[in-house]
Amino acid sequence: MRSLDALDARLLRALAGAPRATVQALAAATGAARNTVHARLARFEDEGVLRSFERRIDPAALGYSLTAFISITVAQQRLDEVGEALSGIPEVLEVFGISGGADLLTQVAARDADDLYRVAGQILATPGVERTETSLAMRHLVPFRLAPLLERLADRA
Repeated sequence: MRSLDALDARLLRALAGAPRATVQALAAATGAARNTVHARLARFEDEGVLRSFERRIDPAALGYSLTAFISITVAQQRLDEVGEALSGIPEVLEVFGISGGADLLTQVAARDADDLYRVAGQILATPGVERTETSLAMRHLVPFRLAPLLERLADRA
């Protein structure tokens, strides 16, 4: 993936602020030609800069009000197998391969403590999982965001 320039950052910033914006609206917001915007959006998709357009839905709205992070230690030769198995557990929202004491960091959603116990048990019973450690999210202090990084890149020009 090549580096993004200031126009890329302005375009992504405009898109982040108005995800449903048309190419014409994005061109107006960035001062770029419509064809340039269209070409860059296509390149963003081809290069994986733009990920899924799935809207972020609060799991609590679905009845999953408890968020937890489960650190997982895995038998090294089974890392891919464990990742595949975790993708089959609906309550597993994200899995990151990490460095440090554990191998994976998993974000899970649960209905309550009993449901979390069930999900954690299912993860621990996964072949290749050696150990888990669960931490509850008490508050969400900083939501996922890219705007500050886009602002920095856009302001470099």
